Amino acid sequence: MMRKRKKASRLVRPAPAASVDTAIPVVRVYFSDFFEVSEGSIEQYGAFNISLVADLPLFVDPFLLFNSKKPDYQRLHQGIIQYLTFLRDKSAQGPLDQGLLKAWYRFPEVRQNWFGFTVSGNSGSGLGSAFAEALHENLNRIFADFGAEKVTKGSHLEKLCLIRQGVGKDNISDFTTRLIQEYLLEYTQKFATKHIQPSFRRTFAIEKIHFNYETEVWEPRLFDLPECERDYVLLTPRDMLTKDDTWINKPDLISDFDQIPSAIPNEQLRAQINNYFRKILPKRASAKEHNEAAFRTIQEFPELIDYYIKYKEQHGERAQSISSHKVAFSNALYVEQFRELIALLASKSDFYHVSGNTYEEAHARLRFLKDVVENKGGHKIFWSRGKPIEREEDVHILYRIAWFATLSDVSREVNDGRGPADFKISRGTADKSIIEFKLAKNTQLKRNLQKQAEIYKAASDAKKSIKVIVFFTAAERERVAKILKNLKMSDNADIILIDARRDNKPSGSKA
Repeated sequence: MMRKRKKASRLVRPAPAASVDTAIPVVRVYFSDFFEVSEGSIEQYGAFNISLVADLPLFVDPFLLFNSKKPDYQRLHQGIIQYLTFLRDKSAQGPLDQGLLKAWYRFPEVRQNWFGFTVSGNSGSGLGSAFAEALHENLNRIFADFGAEKVTKGSHLEKLCLIRQGVGKDNISDFTTRLIQEYLLEYTQKFATKHIQPSFRRTFAIEKIHFNYETEVWEPRLFDLPECERDYVLLTPRDMLTKDDTWINKPDLISDFDQIPSAIPNEQLRAQINNYFRKILPKRASAKEHNEAAFRTIQEFPELIDYYIKYKEQHGERAQSISSHKVAFSNALYVEQFRELIALLASKSDFYHVSGNTYEEAHARLRFLKDVVENKGGHKIFWSRGKPIEREEDVHILYRIAWFATLSDVSREVNDGRGPADFKISRGTADKSIIEFKLAKNTQLKRNLQKQAEIYKAASDAKKSIKVIVFFTAAERERVAKILKNLKMSDNADIILIDARRDNKPSGSKA
């Protein structure tokens, strides 16, 4: 998830030039920029060159540790299972004291890796009480055979999200990252001491890093780490990262359901499962009804989960290949292509001199972004292999990057009581503005234009709201124009359209 971040003090600096007035600022966005190391050294080390301005939608997948040929990664996964086994044995002894539940299950989110992927903001994320109670209650039932599996080759934390509602990939990744944090700290420290100047580093005492199984207490450790805004920064190896979902996940369990029973060698059990599924499946069932029947069958016959996981284990090489492709794509988009757009933004002479209140500043930065996308070649970041990348999260990341060198507080996915808004820009309690982004293809666009931003504005006491719509084809542009006309909003200055088409842009030499 994208979190509210402090503005980095080394974000912008003027480039050396004969005249200060003509100097183009050097914008610091990525790890390599902040700590003055080459991108090549980070790539050679195997780490991802993270942004220290906006979180990127990547995360650690525990299956990539389990399936890796690297002994270190396999030990990391074994360490996760060891800790879960410890928790399972404790849960067998009955209800836990609230203090122990907090000490053993609840951890602050590891925000220092600058990764995230949920769209629900901080609310309900991380390893809070809901996750702690879900894990504690299900350990004996779901993980009773940890270390003694009869169907699968190994134990998998992801099994929890297949059974328990409300436990998702964000919880699984947060828990995994927390349990391997000592490794990530050592990994970052090794790179930092070799490549990063001492003036950019500091020794940090990190709490709850190493679990002592004799004392049953999480212990702190000291690390020499890169420092940004009085906090440390973590590097993460690229080959333990993925995007979109973990390899073992509930959507695949449901979509692959028809194949799972045939993999069960027990003929009697297989027949019972098929009979139950046919019994509860409505005639001429819709896709939704089929999925609901599949999930009910899985709940009735939880053995199906083990055979699904076994299938995933048998195709583990695909997990590595798919994740590697997704990470490479993310690097090309969020680092390489975004860097080009950042350079275009920075080349605008007045970009760092925006004044006025939050509403005026938001409009000004949107004008910058609109001009760069429509007239300076910035639209290219939204296209890959001739097709548009139509994801709101990419527009959000781009817009957050556009808020360089601002005195305003920029928070994304804020939830002030009536659902999350995309951005809230504020300078104290008296000056707040809401920015809401939508893609033109959004089927709920008309309803959102009528109600959404006003609801957020009322809930957050923001005085102004701006709606931004991004379109990729002429047909989408016409659809938006029709909706605005019907709503009598065609001339509304607080509705900004951004044309991300590529068939109406000037050639590369002119862009």
